This record gives sequence, C-alpha cells and structure tokens, in this order.
Amino acid sequence: MELIFAANGAAALVIIVTLLAWERWRPFAAAPKGTSRVFKNFALAAMNAGLSRILIVPLTAAAALAAPAWRPGFADGGWFILVDLILLDLWIYWWHRGNHELPFLWRFHEVHHLDRFLDVSSAVRFHFGEVILSALVRAVLIMVMDVPLVSVLIFDSIVLAAAGFHHANIRLPEKVERRLRYVIVTPSHHWVHHHRVREDTDSNYGTVLSLWDRLFGSLSPTPRTPSMDIGTEGREEKPLFGLIVRPAKSP
Repeated sequence: MELIFAANGAAALVIIVTLLAWERWRPFAAAPKGTSRVFKNFALAAMNAGLSRILIVPLTAAAALAAPAWRPGFADGGWFILVDLILLDLWIYWWHRGNHELPFLWRFHEVHHLDRFLDVSSAVRFHFGEVILSALVRAVLIMVMDVPLVSVLIFDSIVLAAAGFHHANIRLPEKVERRLRYVIVTPSHHWVHHHRVREDTDSNYGTVLSLWDRLFGSLSPTPRTPSMDIGTEGREEKPLFGLIVRPAKSP
C-alpha cells in the first residue's frame, strides 16, 4: 500500500506540474485573476487524497482480492489488461452519465461543475461524497468481473493523466486536436461538457476514450471557444464550505 501511495503521488505531482507549465506556456483562454478558486479546488483534492489513503485504496484492494476467481488462468496479464482498461473506461462513462441523469448523484457531482473556469485544478475538484459513492459502485464491478488490482491501478493512473489533460487550459494545434479527439477525450471535447448550457453539460461524458459518446449518442456538436461560459446553468460558484454542504441543500 505504501508503494501504491508513493507511486500515485509521484505520478500526480509530475502530471500536475507538467500541465501547469503547459497552461502558462500555451493557454487557450485568459485565466481569471486571483487564486481563490484554485485554492478551493486543491483543498477539495487534499480531502480526497486523505480519503483515498484511509478508504478508497483499501476498499479497491479488498474488492479485487475478494473477487471470486472465475476468470481462466490465461486471462491474467497481457491483452486482458487492455480488456480490463476498456471495461473500466466504459464503466466510468456510464457512471459519469448517471451522475448527470440521477438527481441524487447530481447533488454531489454538481460541485465539480460549479467551477467557473477550467484548468488543471478543476480535474481534482470533486466532492468527497461522490468519491465514496464511485468507489463503492466500482468495488461491486471489480468483484463481479474479477478485475485484478493491477488493472485498476493502471487505469487510475491513466484517468489521472486523462482528466488533467482534458481539463487543462491548453491550446493544441487544431489538426492535432482533431485527430486526437477521434480516439481520446481532448480539451476541446471536455470543455464543452463544462459549458454553462445544460444541453452541453449533459453531453461528452467520456473520460479516456471518446468513442463512447459517439457510440451512445451523447456527443455535442458545440465547438470550444476561448469565451465559452463555464459553470452550471442557473447556479453560481460557492465558497469552500458551501461546496462541502452543497449535496445537503435543496436542488
């Protein structure tokens, strides 16, 4: 477990620092002045980091180890890790979509969407309630599908990198972004998901692979623009305490 925490922490640090530098070198949109929103985002991330250590990682490991070993021996490692990664990415697509379509889950997920700008810090801004619910549901999937722990750990590292990348305030060459978008979720794909128009907010649910949105009819045709209004339609950003108690408030 200590090795897992050290590896994940080091990977997170490298990814965040790299993308922060990229944002300053080649930003897509003018960032708002002040540091209050970034502080709130990383404060929520710090809560979740502590929660990960005491609950999420142990729960995930326990689910993987307790899963009934129904998969044949040849399904360990190799190409079957790739199958696991695709399965987990499909699961996170539907989990993300469910967070938008089910009012109870949206109470927690809205905290992520209330951010009025997008950058690397937005990628780690989640309510701890959503993190717990996600881990519980995923633990069931891990047990039912007998997903080995190594596949889950690899996938979590990929998700961290993908989320940092597609939330980042970075500009890519248009041709590069367009070609990447056929395969993976890019900033132009995900920023539309944070557009302060509910029709766009309820689209582009992919996390790693972009094909799920095309396959399940949730791809938005709206282009990303530097002036795109980010946030939740009809809602305003809240202070840190307001974000923490948001799920307990009326819709």
